[in-house]
Amino acid sequence: MVDYLWQYVLLYWKSTVEILLLWAIFYSILVYFRGTLGVQLLKGLVIIVFVFFITQQFQLRTINWILTKFLAISVIALLIIFQPELRRALSRLGEQHFFKTHLQEESMIQEILQSCSTLSQRKIGALIAIQKEVGLRPYIESGVPLDCRISSEILNTLFVPNTPLHDGALILENGRIAAAGCLLPLTQNPHVSRSYGTRHRAAIGLSEETDAVVIVVSEETGAISLAYRGELSANLEREELGNLLRENLYDTPSSRKKRWHKKFT
Repeated sequence: MVDYLWQYVLLYWKSTVEILLLWAIFYSILVYFRGTLGVQLLKGLVIIVFVFFITQQFQLRTINWILTKFLAISVIALLIIFQPELRRALSRLGEQHFFKTHLQEESMIQEILQSCSTLSQRKIGALIAIQKEVGLRPYIESGVPLDCRISSEILNTLFVPNTPLHDGALILENGRIAAAGCLLPLTQNPHVSRSYGTRHRAAIGLSEETDAVVIVVSEETGAISLAYRGELSANLEREELGNLLRENLYDTPSSRKKRWHKKFT
């Protein structure tokens, strides 16, 4: 029995490894393109391939011939369409920055805390969205692309009043500032207090549609709030904001069970 199992393993181990590698590659591709406009093109390509196999089975020769020519041309078209995404992927591969560490996240949190404290003291309005698992590419594309490192000085500068990017949202993606001046969806929740302005409603709206962590600094009062999963924690001190950021960005089991200390009023 043991010999039979060993022979079975030797016979099929290569196939198992190949299946696992292909699964990892396809999964990485899907994760990378999630939240981008390219994902719609990928869906369309899958539909075309499915129709191609159907026409082969039913021997619809004319349609099959057209699809064969189309698929041959589409390879070049896809390389052109996905050129920006492919360039970014190769760049990240070369940098070997696929996996974020808690140290990198902690550095980002400290820069955000420093910036929010300064903006709060000066009563400068701000709206900062931090991407987690759900891609924010559609919202990033509505703003001005930056792709620069995160620092409190840059964050403060981008929210200076009477500048073009002051009123929009700042989106952080993969530990970098992806874009500024971005447009976010407003919440349609009728229970949200009418005292909240556009920034707060946009923060809640994005947190309802995605798993992003969104920070708001009020222009009127300087109060700092954080929206996550459709709920808002308001009037936060620096230490409270830091704790909530760590809990939601690290996504530990204890943080998922913890209740928010302030609901809508």
